[in-house]
Amino acid sequence: MRIPRRDGMREQIKKEKRILELVKKHLSVEVPDWRISSTELVAYPILKDNPVLNLDAETYEIIWNMDKDSPKYITSLAKTLFEIHSIPEKEVRENDLKIMKPSDLRPEIANNLQLVKSEIGISEQLETRYRKWLDNDVLWADFTQFIHGDLYAGHVLASKDGAVSGVIDWSTAHIDDPAIDFAGHVTLFGEESLKTLIIEYEKLGGKVWNKLYEQTLERAAASPLMYGLFALETQNESLIVGAKAQLGVI
Repeated sequence: MRIPRRDGMREQIKKEKRILELVKKHLSVEVPDWRISSTELVAYPILKDNPVLNLDAETYEIIWNMDKDSPKYITSLAKTLFEIHSIPEKEVRENDLKIMKPSDLRPEIANNLQLVKSEIGISEQLETRYRKWLDNDVLWADFTQFIHGDLYAGHVLASKDGAVSGVIDWSTAHIDDPAIDFAGHVTLFGEESLKTLIIEYEKLGGKVWNKLYEQTLERAAASPLMYGLFALETQNESLIVGAKAQLGVI
């Protein structure tokens, strides 16, 4: 069961339901099967396993629900990523979801950077890094794919021994830079684990480019920018304060 957290969620709920109907046809892992979906309540049968991690409500410390070092996690996550990224653009288009072309990616980020800078602020150090990233042509792939968009261990379900069994929270899924879906992994598991994940992904037939690793690091470094954008969209004052801290302006 899920209670929508913000007002004006009708269209967002409709979109996420379309996403779930799309992805469940293509994935070998579980996704929520919404039986009730309204602005008051979203309900679905409980999924088999727990998220890979939870945050302690009081201390905000990470609570791991599996063996963090399990080799099963990397191989099964690679398979799940491959299945997500293989969902055809034709079906994404038929479900009226956002489709970003390679030429769209940097202009959108540049616009978001300007918006966040004007409304919240950003440290000179971060802004310099982001602008160098945007100007570095070799980092950017010449293709886009369907992505989850917010894939990190809190949205991945796994058994105690680390086998991925499900993915939740699909509201941001669309076609974009596939490096986005690797960024949440490096933040929690580190750079060596990211390298292994990319190797396993490529073994399965995942489409890569020679700067996927470096692009993923830059995507992870851009998380304060994305958090700032989210804070502005929600107009939640506590989120805006948190964004200012991440962006280095308080």
